[in-house]
Amino acid sequence: MSEWTYNEIQLVQPGASALLNDAITCNKGYVIHRPGSGILTLRGIVNNPCARFARYRVSYDGNIAIPEGGTAGEIQLAIAIGGEVVPTSIATATPTVAEAYWNVSGFAIIDVPVGCCYTVAVENASVSATPATTPAPALNLRNLNVEVTRLA
Repeated sequence: MSEWTYNEIQLVQPGASALLNDAITCNKGYVIHRPGSGILTLRGIVNNPCARFARYRVSYDGNIAIPEGGTAGEIQLAIAIGGEVVPTSIATATPTVAEAYWNVSGFAIIDVPVGCCYTVAVENASVSATPATTPAPALNLRNLNVEVTRLA
């Protein structure tokens, strides 16, 4: 198991990934994190020569809120693989006022083919109800915790 955190409040724009600090890193090279970024690289390394993929469980939890001066409404956080949001990992909160934090969590099981690498991140997956006239909302995120567990 590897763990990354970011406790300070960070403003995360729509489609952008949250920043992570190293906490408990993978000492076998299965998961790689570049300091100062929010992207983790999962590697398709296997011990069994018959295996076709490496399986990981990526989970997150944190507190999200609408930033001060923002409009109350639905905000979302999710895991993204290569920039594409995993729909089953979306966590939604609907604060009615700015700076009202909600705790959210989600996870995804990710199979990485042998010899390949996938980049994963926790992203602001918020969307606008009226995208033609109103942009998707930014969100404040604090106390982010991301865990990656190698299953197979």
